[in-house]
Amino acid sequence: MEQLTSRQQQVLDIVSRHIEAYGYPPTLREIGAQLGVSGTLGVLKHLDALEKKGYLRRQEGSTRGITLSSQGQGATLPIVGTVRAGALHPAIEDVEGHFTIDRSQLDKGGTFFLRVKGDSMIHAHIREGDLALVRPQPHANNRDIVVAMVAGEATLKRFYRESNRIRLQPENPNYEAIVIQEGDSEVSIIGKVVGIYREME
Repeated sequence: MEQLTSRQQQVLDIVSRHIEAYGYPPTLREIGAQLGVSGTLGVLKHLDALEKKGYLRRQEGSTRGITLSSQGQGATLPIVGTVRAGALHPAIEDVEGHFTIDRSQLDKGGTFFLRVKGDSMIHAHIREGDLALVRPQPHANNRDIVVAMVAGEATLKRFYRESNRIRLQPENPNYEAIVIQEGDSEVSIIGKVVGIYREME
């Protein structure tokens, strides 16, 4: 499923909200009014892009000829940046797009995606470029795969709390565990990884 630009996501949200409120889709001019544009050419371009990406279907010759696909009725979450599955690295917080998943997947509590960089978790079937669905939470159980901050730098690892230390364990024998002794450095859990999504092309 292709990602949306922020403007395409805005158009899709306008269409979805209108259908939910009134039971029928908005006209091009109604969409344009909510976008703050006077013409319909820009709106048409966004609708064309959404149709090509599979989020909706349009019926020519009808002012309200827009039908949401099952993808369009999914839950769209932001991709808020990247996280290293490797050495510690400063977190990059910059919404690069959105990704839509089936609403049933929201039962896991995931609210945002991070794009994975690096290969330290390949034996957990997490590869560079994957999207990690993250459920924000400040704690973790042993063996959970988490996004953790250590001294202000982020990493994606398997979590272990031991007697007087925390171990962030990679799933690749080429990498060493990150071990934080009690009192050495501040460790905070950003969230638990509850899903991995991969684009095949």
